Amino acid sequence: MVIPSVLPEPPTEGTPFETGWPVRVADTAPDQRLRLDAVARYLQDIGYEHLEAVEEGETHRGWVVRRTVIDVLKPIEIGERVTLRRWCSALSNRWCNMRVQVCGTRGGLMETEAFLIHFGTESGVPARMSDRFMAPMLASTTEHRLRWKAALTDPMPPADEPGVQTRPFPLRVTDIDLLNHVNNAVYLSAVEEVLADHAELKSGPHRTVIEYTKPVRFGDDLQLIARRAGSSLDLWFAVGSKSRAIARITPR
Repeated sequence: MVIPSVLPEPPTEGTPFETGWPVRVADTAPDQRLRLDAVARYLQDIGYEHLEAVEEGETHRGWVVRRTVIDVLKPIEIGERVTLRRWCSALSNRWCNMRVQVCGTRGGLMETEAFLIHFGTESGVPARMSDRFMAPMLASTTEHRLRWKAALTDPMPPADEPGVQTRPFPLRVTDIDLLNHVNNAVYLSAVEEVLADHAELKSGPHRTVIEYTKPVRFGDDLQLIARRAGSSLDLWFAVGSKSRAIARITPR
């Protein structure tokens, strides 16, 4: 199984990097819960804070997200202060799985894991991490030969297939990040857009998995193609006839 049903526990060796902040109005939905796109921004923010705290973090600034898993076990709401704890759960020398646990002061809990690829900022291709940078990561996990394997492999269905819903998702200038790609938090805002029609899925514990295959850029005609099959909701991010990313939301 590519993604375990329960994400790895904190390491017994070493101390996870920790930070925190209050949940603010812009992070929450009308029902007061912390939205998925806000969680994606939180994961970016702690990642960059973590780089400031480790040796040679300044020379490892280029990262691309290949997959994100978000388990909402108990909703976090506005008014809570969140504590985020981050550690490496598996790695090779060019990529890694980074776990982030998000705990709210009133008992809200989310468990996340992201597959991150380290890129050379000048070369633009996957680059080896330095030994000093990897040292604390190696100490926090026994999985040192991480390999990529897609978990979401279903082909994108035709838009006219029964049960398939298609909607446009116009892009804004503010959706583009420093790599000239649509920021991964924007994909999660699209997931929120579709989830609005499936309230029962987000009313209890649920898992969101999103995998990115090719960047979406400003000016692309992005379409959201959603298919509900039983308790599972699949969402493809389509530009023309090609899928650029796929997400799946399931109950926990």
